[in-house]
Amino acid sequence: MSDAPTSKFTPAPMDSSKRTWLIASSCAGAAGAAALATPFVASFAPSERAKAAGAAVEVDIAGVKPGEKITVEWRGKPVWIMRRTPEQLETLKQVEGELADPNSDRTAIPTPEYAKNQTRSIKPEVLVAIGICTHLGCSPSDKFTPGAQPSLPDNWPGGFFCACHGSTFDLAGRVFKNKPAPDNLEVPPHMYLSDNKLLIGEDKKA
Repeated sequence: MSDAPTSKFTPAPMDSSKRTWLIASSCAGAAGAAALATPFVASFAPSERAKAAGAAVEVDIAGVKPGEKITVEWRGKPVWIMRRTPEQLETLKQVEGELADPNSDRTAIPTPEYAKNQTRSIKPEVLVAIGICTHLGCSPSDKFTPGAQPSLPDNWPGGFFCACHGSTFDLAGRVFKNKPAPDNLEVPPHMYLSDNKLLIGEDKKA
Protein backbone atom coordinates (compact mmCIF):
# COMPACT_ATOMS: atom_id res chain seq x y z
CA MET A 1 0.00 0.00 0.00
CA SER A 2 1.44 3.30 -1.05
CA ASP A 3 1.32 6.30 1.15
CA ALA A 4 -0.75 9.21 -0.07
CA PRO A 5 1.41 12.13 -1.15
CA THR A 6 1.85 14.62 1.56
CA SER A 7 1.25 18.20 0.50
CA LYS A 8 3.48 20.82 2.00
CA PHE A 9 2.28 24.39 2.28
CA THR A 10 4.94 27.01 1.82
CA PRO A 11 3.72 30.46 2.92
CA ALA A 12 4.25 33.22 0.44
CA PRO A 13 6.95 35.65 1.46
CA MET A 14 5.61 38.70 3.26
CA ASP A 15 5.61 41.85 1.28
CA SER A 16 8.38 44.13 2.55
CA SER A 17 6.02 47.07 2.88
CA LYS A 18 3.70 45.01 5.09
CA ARG A 19 6.63 43.88 7.20
CA THR A 20 7.74 47.47 7.67
CA TRP A 21 4.20 48.51 8.60
CA LEU A 22 3.90 45.73 11.19
CA ILE A 23 7.22 46.62 12.77
CA ALA A 24 6.33 50.30 12.86
CA SER A 25 2.93 49.50 14.39
CA SER A 26 4.54 47.38 17.10
CA CYS A 27 7.04 50.11 17.92
CA ALA A 28 4.31 52.72 18.02
CA GLY A 29 2.32 50.55 20.43
CA ALA A 30 5.31 50.19 22.74
CA ALA A 31 6.01 53.90 22.58
CA GLY A 32 2.38 54.63 23.39
CA ALA A 33 2.53 52.43 26.47
CA ALA A 34 5.69 54.17 27.63
CA ALA A 35 4.10 57.55 27.09
CA LEU A 36 1.33 56.68 29.53
CA ALA A 37 3.94 56.24 32.26
CA THR A 38 5.66 59.54 31.52
CA PRO A 39 5.01 62.16 34.23
CA PHE A 40 4.68 64.92 31.67
CA VAL A 41 1.45 66.91 31.43
CA ALA A 42 0.30 65.46 28.12
CA SER A 43 -2.57 67.88 27.66
CA PHE A 44 -0.12 70.75 27.39
CA ALA A 45 2.33 69.03 25.02
CA PRO A 46 2.59 70.68 21.59
CA SER A 47 2.77 68.67 18.39
CA GLU A 48 6.04 67.03 17.35
CA ARG A 49 6.49 69.58 14.60
CA ALA A 50 5.85 72.44 17.03
CA LYS A 51 8.28 71.02 19.56
CA ALA A 52 10.96 70.66 16.89
CA ALA A 53 10.45 74.31 16.01
CA GLY A 54 10.87 75.30 19.65
CA ALA A 55 7.25 76.10 20.43
CA ALA A 56 6.52 77.30 23.94
CA VAL A 57 5.08 74.76 26.38
CA GLU A 58 2.25 75.64 28.74
CA VAL A 59 2.29 73.89 32.12
CA ASP A 60 -0.17 73.91 35.02
CA ILE A 61 1.83 73.63 38.25
CA ALA A 62 -1.08 73.82 40.69
CA GLY A 63 -0.59 70.19 41.65
CA VAL A 64 3.12 70.48 42.41
CA LYS A 65 3.45 70.34 46.18
CA PRO A 66 6.29 71.92 48.23
CA GLY A 67 9.38 69.76 47.90
CA GLU A 68 8.20 68.17 44.65
CA LYS A 69 9.61 68.45 41.13
CA ILE A 70 8.10 67.66 37.74
CA THR A 71 9.76 67.47 34.33
CA VAL A 72 8.41 68.73 31.02
CA GLU A 73 10.00 68.78 27.60
CA TRP A 74 10.91 71.91 25.66
CA ARG A 75 13.01 71.85 22.48
CA GLY A 76 13.89 68.25 23.24
CA LYS A 77 15.33 69.20 26.64
CA PRO A 78 14.11 68.23 30.12
CA VAL A 79 12.88 71.27 32.01
CA TRP A 80 12.62 70.90 35.77
CA ILE A 81 9.91 72.72 37.67
CA MET A 82 10.34 72.47 41.43
CA ARG A 83 8.34 74.03 44.23
CA ARG A 84 10.84 74.60 47.03
CA THR A 85 9.98 74.58 50.71
CA PRO A 86 10.89 77.48 53.04
CA GLU A 87 13.61 75.27 54.52
CA GLN A 88 15.05 74.57 51.08
CA LEU A 89 15.04 78.28 50.24
CA GLU A 90 16.94 78.96 53.45
CA THR A 91 19.80 76.72 52.31
CA LEU A 92 20.37 78.97 49.29
CA LYS A 93 21.60 81.71 51.61
CA GLN A 94 23.89 79.38 53.52
CA VAL A 95 25.89 78.01 50.56
CA GLU A 96 26.73 81.17 48.60
CA GLY A 97 30.39 81.14 49.71
CA GLU A 98 30.79 77.61 48.30
CA LEU A 99 29.43 78.38 44.83
CA ALA A 100 31.39 79.09 41.67
CA ASP A 101 28.94 81.68 40.32
CA PRO A 102 26.43 82.60 43.05
CA ASN A 103 25.06 85.63 41.20
CA SER A 104 24.83 84.01 37.75
CA ASP A 105 27.28 86.52 36.28
CA ARG A 106 28.91 84.17 33.77
CA THR A 107 27.80 84.68 30.19
CA ALA A 108 28.59 81.37 28.46
CA ILE A 109 25.05 80.33 29.36
CA PRO A 110 23.18 83.62 29.86
CA THR A 111 20.68 83.81 32.69
CA PRO A 112 17.50 85.91 32.17
CA GLU A 113 17.56 89.12 34.17
CA TYR A 114 14.49 88.06 36.16
CA ALA A 115 16.42 84.98 37.36
CA LYS A 116 19.61 86.81 38.37
CA ASN A 117 18.84 86.55 42.04
CA GLN A 118 19.50 84.19 44.91
CA THR A 119 16.64 81.86 44.02
CA ARG A 120 17.21 82.15 40.24
CA SER A 121 13.49 82.47 39.73
CA ILE A 122 10.55 84.79 39.21
CA LYS A 123 8.68 83.40 42.21
CA PRO A 124 11.12 82.50 45.01
CA GLU A 125 9.56 79.11 45.66
CA VAL A 126 9.43 77.92 42.04
CA LEU A 127 12.60 76.84 40.25
CA VAL A 128 12.53 76.47 36.47
CA ALA A 129 15.76 75.04 35.06
CA ILE A 130 16.98 72.83 32.25
CA GLY A 131 18.07 69.52 33.75
CA ILE A 132 21.27 69.12 31.75
CA CYS A 133 24.71 69.37 33.35
CA THR A 134 26.80 72.13 31.80
CA HIS A 135 29.87 69.89 31.74
CA LEU A 136 29.15 67.17 29.17
CA GLY A 137 25.38 67.17 28.92
CA CYS A 138 24.50 64.45 31.43
CA SER A 139 21.31 64.68 33.48
CA PRO A 140 21.87 65.28 37.21
CA SER A 141 19.81 63.38 39.74
CA ASP A 142 17.77 64.72 42.64
CA LYS A 143 19.58 64.72 45.97
CA PHE A 144 17.16 66.77 48.03
CA THR A 145 17.89 65.11 51.38
CA PRO A 146 20.56 67.07 53.29
CA GLY A 147 23.44 65.47 55.16
CA ALA A 148 26.23 63.00 54.53
CA GLN A 149 25.66 60.36 51.86
CA PRO A 150 27.75 58.53 49.23
CA SER A 151 29.62 60.80 46.78
CA LEU A 152 28.45 63.94 48.60
CA PRO A 153 30.02 66.07 51.35
CA ASP A 154 29.03 65.61 54.98
CA ASN A 155 27.47 69.09 55.01
CA TRP A 156 25.43 68.52 51.85
CA PRO A 157 22.53 71.03 51.90
CA GLY A 158 20.37 69.28 49.30
CA GLY A 159 20.44 69.86 45.57
CA PHE A 160 21.39 68.03 42.39
CA PHE A 161 24.24 65.61 41.72
CA CYS A 162 25.71 64.65 38.34
CA ALA A 163 27.12 61.17 38.83
CA CYS A 164 28.99 61.22 35.49
CA HIS A 165 31.84 63.40 36.77
CA GLY A 166 30.77 64.56 40.22
CA SER A 167 29.41 68.06 39.61
CA THR A 168 27.01 69.30 42.28
CA PHE A 169 24.40 72.05 42.16
CA ASP A 170 22.35 73.70 44.88
CA LEU A 171 18.56 73.91 44.84
CA ALA A 172 18.76 76.97 42.60
CA GLY A 173 20.84 75.08 40.03
CA ARG A 174 24.05 76.93 40.94
CA VAL A 175 27.22 74.88 40.58
CA PHE A 176 29.56 74.41 43.51
CA LYS A 177 33.23 75.42 43.31
CA ASN A 178 35.97 73.14 41.96
CA LYS A 179 33.61 70.96 39.95
CA PRO A 180 33.87 69.92 36.27
CA ALA A 181 30.69 71.79 35.30
CA PRO A 182 31.75 75.31 34.27
CA ASP A 183 28.37 76.98 34.66
CA ASN A 184 25.11 76.97 36.56
CA LEU A 185 22.17 75.06 35.14
CA GLU A 186 20.43 76.98 32.39
CA VAL A 187 17.24 78.87 33.19
CA PRO A 188 15.02 78.85 30.08
CA PRO A 189 12.90 81.84 29.10
CA HIS A 190 9.58 81.55 30.89
CA MET A 191 6.74 83.58 32.31
CA TYR A 192 3.55 83.17 34.33
CA LEU A 193 0.22 83.28 32.52
CA SER A 194 -1.54 83.05 35.89
CA ASP A 195 -0.62 82.13 39.46
CA ASN A 196 -0.18 78.47 38.60
CA LYS A 197 0.22 78.40 34.84
CA LEU A 198 3.70 78.65 33.34
CA LEU A 199 4.76 79.22 29.76
CA ILE A 200 8.18 77.72 29.04
CA GLY A 201 9.96 79.18 26.03
CA GLU A 202 8.62 82.73 26.06
CA ASP A 203 9.03 85.58 28.50
CA LYS A 204 7.36 88.52 26.82
CA LYS A 205 3.64 89.08 26.52
CA ALA A 206 2.38 89.98 23.06
